[in-house]
Amino acid sequence: MNPPSGTLPGAAARMADIAPFHVMELLTRARQLEAAGRSIIHMEVGEPDFPTPQPIIEAATAFIRSGNVHYTPALGIPQLREAIARFYAERHGVDVPPECIAITAGASGALLLALGVLLDPGDELLLTDPGYPCNRHFVRTLEGVPRAIAVGPETNYQPVPAQVEEHWTPRSKGLLVASPANPTGTMLEAAELDALSQCTSRLGGRLIVDEIYHGLTYGSNATTALAFSEEVFVVNSFSKYFGMTGWRLGWLVVPQGFVREVEKLAQNLFISASTPAQYAALAAFEPATIGILEERRLEFQARRDFLLPAIRQLGFHVAAEPRGAFYLYADSSALAADSFRLTRELIEEAGVAITPGLDFGGNAPERHVRFACTVARNRLEEGMARIARHLGR
Repeated sequence: MNPPSGTLPGAAARMADIAPFHVMELLTRARQLEAAGRSIIHMEVGEPDFPTPQPIIEAATAFIRSGNVHYTPALGIPQLREAIARFYAERHGVDVPPECIAITAGASGALLLALGVLLDPGDELLLTDPGYPCNRHFVRTLEGVPRAIAVGPETNYQPVPAQVEEHWTPRSKGLLVASPANPTGTMLEAAELDALSQCTSRLGGRLIVDEIYHGLTYGSNATTALAFSEEVFVVNSFSKYFGMTGWRLGWLVVPQGFVREVEKLAQNLFISASTPAQYAALAAFEPATIGILEERRLEFQARRDFLLPAIRQLGFHVAAEPRGAFYLYADSSALAADSFRLTRELIEEAGVAITPGLDFGGNAPERHVRFACTVARNRLEEGMARIARHLGR
């Protein structure tokens, strides 16, 4: 667990700009400690702790037993694309043509396709800081330039049009936002999404919206950017709300004019998404499955409602309360000058794994940590007790 350093001699120059995913390195260290007999409470990884819902497992099992496990079309099986289109109509009241939906290898695959058809070498993409770490590395891998917009509690950790205009240059090709966002859990209101869509379009760019935490919201529903424009790229996933992380399945809603370009790229990058996962996901929209998922959403809300006051009592400062996802982004500067060192001490000495701000960008990372509400309530309570003992509280 060391901060990023130089790159391997002979490796591509881009690798010097691609930092490790520190949360995954923390997970590796946690597993090592567990193998040695230590008890570790995991609040570092953004992965629901619930098993895949049983209807999805049964659908996958039935399909695999058929033995008819072959490639699918690059954009996915028609049945799943149609099911997702119905889901948008039922949940959001938005008409999305099935032919504009591409089934992908996780949300990561969806974002790579969107960036691949938009960015030329040297093109810029505006991103929020803090933000999901892989986003800027995807841009760099494609020889683009990630251009960070520092966002803070004064704008609910979300960008506003004035910031977009301030950071826009002749090389800018678009803006990527997330609602709900990782690591902060904050959301863009409908009017804010509309304003960003209009702003980006007026500047001659494209808006990409990460909606992978849709469904996991508390107190109000998230609005899809597709309600305001058919020209946005929308990334979504079966990993978070649907609890299918290991199945590696997502989707991308593509503006009509880009469908063929996305299809060509998908054919070349991964041929098609996992066939068993696609047929399993058909069961994700069944009423029985949605009932299970809604029960889990309420449990995540209860965990957030416990953890938020608990970490504040320990001395962490949460400036913007999360309304979605399952994270709390906290200022740890009152407890330690270096959040990376703090997280290392907590895992080694207290047996609690949380994520340092180092993963999420260059906007005061040493002052921040992220907690994930992805373990049971009793484990969260034990984790808070361990941190309190470590801090002498």
